[in-house]
Amino acid sequence: MDVEVGPGPLGFADVVRVARYGAGVRLSEVAVAEMFASRGRIEELAEGDTPAYGVSTGFGALATRHIDPGLRAQLQRSLVRSHAAGSGAEVEDEVTRALMLLRLRTLASGHTGIRPKTARVLESLLNAGITPVVHEYGSLGCSGDLAPLSHVALTIMGEGVVRDADGVLMDAPEALKRAGIEPVELAAKEGLALINGTDGMLGMLVLAIEDLTRLLKVADISAAMSVEGLLGTDRVFSADLQALRPHPGQAASAGNLRRLLSGSGIMESHRDGTCTRVQDAYSLRCAPQVAGAARDTVAHAAAVAERELASAIDNPVVLADGRVESNGNFHGAPVGYVLDFLAIAVADVASMSERRTDRMLDVARNHGLPAFLADDPGVDSGHMIAQYTQAAIVSELKRLAVPASVDSIPSSAMQEDHVSMGWSAGRKLRRAIDGLTRVLAVEVLTAARAIELRQPYRPAAGTGAVVALLRESVSGPGPDRFLAPEIEAMVRLVADGSLVAAVEAATGQLS
Repeated sequence: MDVEVGPGPLGFADVVRVARYGAGVRLSEVAVAEMFASRGRIEELAEGDTPAYGVSTGFGALATRHIDPGLRAQLQRSLVRSHAAGSGAEVEDEVTRALMLLRLRTLASGHTGIRPKTARVLESLLNAGITPVVHEYGSLGCSGDLAPLSHVALTIMGEGVVRDADGVLMDAPEALKRAGIEPVELAAKEGLALINGTDGMLGMLVLAIEDLTRLLKVADISAAMSVEGLLGTDRVFSADLQALRPHPGQAASAGNLRRLLSGSGIMESHRDGTCTRVQDAYSLRCAPQVAGAARDTVAHAAAVAERELASAIDNPVVLADGRVESNGNFHGAPVGYVLDFLAIAVADVASMSERRTDRMLDVARNHGLPAFLADDPGVDSGHMIAQYTQAAIVSELKRLAVPASVDSIPSSAMQEDHVSMGWSAGRKLRRAIDGLTRVLAVEVLTAARAIELRQPYRPAAGTGAVVALLRESVSGPGPDRFLAPEIEAMVRLVADGSLVAAVEAATGQLS
């Protein structure tokens, strides 16, 4: 079913469906009516003698120049062509599709003054699966994501380079012709309306929230498996202890751990009073505190994203009373901050996961397991270098956690003298999420081996479901094998949701 795009906010699921899974879109009748109404006000300004930014003037530091009516179509073309100045690798299709959808939503708000026929071209591009090529570099996050959005606007004009629905790279005119889409000649203010938004950074934020919601469940699963593998205690996760510090994310994480470890034969095997350990290491005992804080960070980021999804970002904007006013709503600080905040949480969750993995490989700390979980230590190295891979990624994640939003570099002859760097925060967060996926995958792979080495004691239903799923594609403990494909198999199970689905089939829904 198509996602309806109107003046109201889009939901997270709507963005993910269109961006990641290729769902179509449909402009609502209300949106078309709102666009017609605001367009009338822009045309009045275009015909009048009073200078109006972006309608009858230049842009940025060139806003003082009055543009003759005969040059205003050229003004819009020139704006888009000059601002489509991105460089570097192509960004992912899902990021570009999210950016396109979110710009369409702002156009549908009726506050930009764009013509419905121009918005329809953007709608058609999404439905045809035509994705403009957008590059890694070019956005300072103020005035919005100018360069990325300009590459999309260029396609609406029938210029530039795109990928078709099959991922084939081709010139935009050919792709549009094949899809039966007529490009448009932009009219007054339309170029500005197409490029002056925070849509790229917001799209990356929504996708990150989707991914982290799943990955934080995986972090609880991997922690539970490590607790079993290391003969740790689940008493520290009890509800009454957690209630003494009533953070909602912590309560949710601890609840997951209790559910995941319920009925574990491994846990029961050392409840007979023979265990002399007083308490577990922090990486086990404090798992809900760290994963919980990360959950609360995601919740804060989601609240910011919800407000941004309800926003109309453009400059100038057409107000309900007909006024056309300049503003600073395109500044990406609100989004940039939470993108950076999430990268910090990602690095910390991954760091704790790596510490648990290292503990399982060390004979001084793993409580009776073989060195590196090797079949014949010395001849075999087991998971020694898998932990190196984790460590390398965690080190990278610490660098990616350095905030982008604390930086600013002036542009446009000092007219744009403070910028958000929100796009950069989004780009590094996507790399960080990939790193966390891989770190958790290695912990799960290692903990599954540790659990099996505890036989004849049996794991809990939830953790056992992970071992069973993994063994469908990866063999159990034994002599050393080519390890990289096994890690990648685990990465896929984490990334595509299969691991969480297998666990929840055994335990019920995790928080």
